[in-house]
Amino acid sequence: MTMSTIPKSILENLLNRLGFEATVEETPMDSGSLLNVNTEDDPGRLIGRQGRTLSDLQYLTNRLLIVQDKEAPKVTVDVGNYRTENRESLVKQANDAADKARRWGEVVEMDPMTAFDRRTVHQTLAEANDITTESIEVDGTANKVILVRPKK
Repeated sequence: MTMSTIPKSILENLLNRLGFEATVEETPMDSGSLLNVNTEDDPGRLIGRQGRTLSDLQYLTNRLLIVQDKEAPKVTVDVGNYRTENRESLVKQANDAADKARRWGEVVEMDPMTAFDRRTVHQTLAEANDITTESIEVDGTANKVILVRPKK
């Protein structure tokens, strides 16, 4: 088995054992590879609420990969291009929040989101030199929101 097919076979095996009939397309990326899952079953079950199940699948795939090869580059797992489309939506939300923060000169609180999604928002707004972003925990929950604030 060549190196590049290991992540694909790990994920296919995992999905198979979980009872999903799915095919996985592997696309090389700068930082590892993208594994896009195509399934006739309900893709929503693999994505989960706010992409949580998808994040778990990605975590497990990467853990199993590291067991086989400590030097293995990380893989990103997607289902039916959910992450790609969701990323575009997040970039828009991040830019909208930044515009509001600039316009009103006040802190804008974004909805709670997964660590993967928060990273996308932070990266999107990292270049803006007139605002800052910060993840903070929501009291009494495991959720974190992003605060977008104008720089004084």
